[in-house]
Amino acid sequence: MTSQQVTTPLWRPTGPKELDLVRELNWCAWPPRLPEQPIFYPVLNEDYAVRIARDWNVKHDGAGFVTRFEVESEFLSRYPIQRAGGQTILELWVPAEELDDFNDHIVGEIQVVHEFR
Repeated sequence: MTSQQVTTPLWRPTGPKELDLVRELNWCAWPPRLPEQPIFYPVLNEDYAVRIARDWNVKHDGAGFVTRFEVESEFLSRYPIQRAGGQTILELWVPAEELDDFNDHIVGEIQVVHEFR
């Protein structure tokens, strides 16, 4: 008998270039960080992700997308929740060198849930 895997939903605001790389990875992994990106920041709140995609990605990239994906909860417990501002501005800080391991714990596909232009 297999036990039901417990997962946590996460969101990530992203621009078109990163989204293209996720598409190339068959919607099941995040691409390696660039040298100037030492941390991968998934967020714990859809509204926060929407604000970043709409207000920042559109301005800088011409389009912004909000993705949603599930990660094994037990694995995520290694990353303390970081408050990046107000009560609901919560994110995880995943060091770039741990992103492959993080990707191995994504359950299902990364889905685009909002698009802004």
